[in-house]
Amino acid sequence: MKKITFIGLGVMGFPMAGHLSNQGYKVTVYNRSEEKSKLWIKKYAGNYSTSVSEAVADSDIVFSCVGNDSDLRDITLGHDKAFSGMKAGSVFVDHTTTSSDIAIELSEVAKKYNIHFLDAPVSGGEVGALKGELTVMIGGENLIFDRINSIIRAYAKNITLIGGPGKGQLAKMVNQICIAGLIQALSEAISFSEKSGLDTKKVLGAISQGAAGSWQLTNRGETMVDRKFDFGFAVKLMRKDLGICLDHAGNNDISLPITSIVNQFYSEVQRNGGSKFDTSSLLTRFDS
Repeated sequence: MKKITFIGLGVMGFPMAGHLSNQGYKVTVYNRSEEKSKLWIKKYAGNYSTSVSEAVADSDIVFSCVGNDSDLRDITLGHDKAFSGMKAGSVFVDHTTTSSDIAIELSEVAKKYNIHFLDAPVSGGEVGALKGELTVMIGGENLIFDRINSIIRAYAKNITLIGGPGKGQLAKMVNQICIAGLIQALSEAISFSEKSGLDTKKVLGAISQGAAGSWQLTNRGETMVDRKFDFGFAVKLMRKDLGICLDHAGNNDISLPITSIVNQFYSEVQRNGGSKFDTSSLLTRFDS
């Protein structure tokens, strides 16, 4: 079995690394907070390291799921970091949602170390990670994609090679743009229904199988009506992702009017104390 390293044991990375262990891979984990690593090895078979360079030594594949561009650069670049410590021919697969620019940059840097880099952001949130049912959008070489595809299936149900370096991150931006617009529309619809005196759950059930149906409506509609907003992907993370989308759009003369507005609406939710609420909390703007 392949020797695997997983860097970053947050809400997503912790169970993703666990699925790899459960599939029988020899997994070594690394997290900035050593306590998370200790918790992980109590739950799953594997080892943990206290440094990035030690964690990646002799690994065939290194996975990462960290916070942002800066965090990714911090774990990959430097004399005691991942790229310099990985063996020739090994593969670095990054599941962080980042800019496409850093994905392209690191793909080029990886070549200098005779290793391979794939940008592979995920969608599906904490629930998808726990169930092993994530969607993965990948940018990189076809031959390297073929090498790691079956391994990623330990925690993913849908894996697509979108194109070359950075294309996975661009696809994730498309994903977040869609989600933002859908949640805003659903929030408006629920508010309209409630203020019009309808039984909103009955209405959502009626329209869910028609043209208005969506994953968001099916999985978050009733919980939004109940004002339950503790289902994973947080507002502060969505704002980070939408910021990436808007930066890319601004740099490439692409119009994103609705995304820009929804990003402002999420900033209102944050100011009102909702940074850690899940993204469906956009509805709270209509409750004041």
